Parts: sequence; C-alpha cells; structure tokens
Amino acid sequence: MCIAVAFEDDPAMNWRLSKLDKFTLMSNSDAHSANPWRLGREANVFELKDLTYSEIYDTIKNKDKKRFLFTIETDPNYGKYHFTGHKNCNVFLDPVEAKRLNKICPKCGRKMTIGVLQRVEELADRPEGFVPKDVIPFKNLLPLYEIISFVSGSGELYAKNVIREQNNLIEKFGNELKILLEIPREELAKATNEKVADAIIKVREGRVKFIPGFDGVYGQPIFNDRPVIKQTFISQKDLRQFKC
Repeated sequence: MCIAVAFEDDPAMNWRLSKLDKFTLMSNSDAHSANPWRLGREANVFELKDLTYSEIYDTIKNKDKKRFLFTIETDPNYGKYHFTGHKNCNVFLDPVEAKRLNKICPKCGRKMTIGVLQRVEELADRPEGFVPKDVIPFKNLLPLYEIISFVSGSGELYAKNVIREQNNLIEKFGNELKILLEIPREELAKATNEKVADAIIKVREGRVKFIPGFDGVYGQPIFNDRPVIKQTFISQKDLRQFKC
C-alpha cells in the first residue's frame, strides 16, 4: 500500500505515527496551479529496468529501496499551516508553546488556527526524529525559480528576469532536478552568479532555515541569516529557534 504526502507534512512527520509503518510514503505535487513549473516541486525517484505499471506497483508495495531511491519534498515549514498561529496578530508558536497557552493567542486572547505540526504532536506515539527501519529516504528541495527569486531580491516569484535565468540554466544543464541535485557549485557559478550558485548548494545540503508558515501565511526561507521578506513576529527570539 502507499500513501501520498501532502504539502504541509513530510516523511519525518509521518514516521512519528507507528500506524503508518505499513504504508510506503510517496510525494506528489498538487496539480492545482496554472504555473507548470510548480508540478515538479515534489516527486518520487525510481531506478527501474522497465518503466511498466507492474514494476512500479511492485517497487512501491515492497518498499524496494534498490528501485525506489528517495522522494523529493518541500520543507513543511514552507507550508501555510505548519505552526499554530494567528495571522492578524503576527503570532506563530511551536506545539509545546501553543499547548502551554491552550492554543490561545497571547496578543488578542482569541483561539489560534491549529497548525499541522500541532496535530502531528497530538497524534504521535514516537519522539521527533524517530526513523523506522527500511523506510524510503527523502530530500528537501525548493523550486529553482523560487531560489533565484529569493536571492536576487526581486520580490516577485514570477518576474521575467527570474524565469529567464531559470530557463537559461535548464537549457544549459538539461533539467531542473539535475541542477538542484547534481551540478557542482563551480559549474553553477559559471552559468549564473555566486549568489544563486551558493543558494542552490545550501538547499541541496539542507542548510536553509525557515520562518515557519502559519494561519494561511507561507513560511519564509532564510538565506544568509536573514529572512527573504522582512516581517515582525513574536515568540521567536533568534535564528536558532527557526526550523532547519
């Protein structure tokens, strides 16, 4: 059996619930965007002799790690409902702090919108960081056009110069996932610029931190120790409290 992983969670969150051990976790992009470059932001990576339905089915059913290599995920902190929070008051809280406050906004006294991580914490029968045996590994990535937009400071994800730079890189190296996962930094720097090359490597190596999303507000990746968009929140005192 298999189960698809939604945008606001990832395998590590699912691993905390023992009832899900019998499932093979997969990662599939939501096909609800008019922008085609969003479709590959999450994916399943296979290495198969024959690309047939029966082989794919058998690989998934048996959790065959020789053929099912890994899944590609978007960091759940990026999701719009990861932390418990209250958008109107710019408040976001991790599950422990939210529980301590009985999920009541410390600013206005109203009930906050419960985050996905809060619900996972309530359902989990295992500690954070637990990894079951024989699970399919995963990698967290960001779409290439978003990386370029964030580090270029354009402030607009779909700016023409961002899409142009993305397309130039894809034309040179073949495809987006190859750029995000395989091309050495030196080659990337020659094809684009130092900032973009460094950012791609940071994403590849899992060194990007996030201000978590909450109450309908997307999370923000942090490059070079500062948020992409300046916003003021309470309850987080320094970057060490942000999730990696």
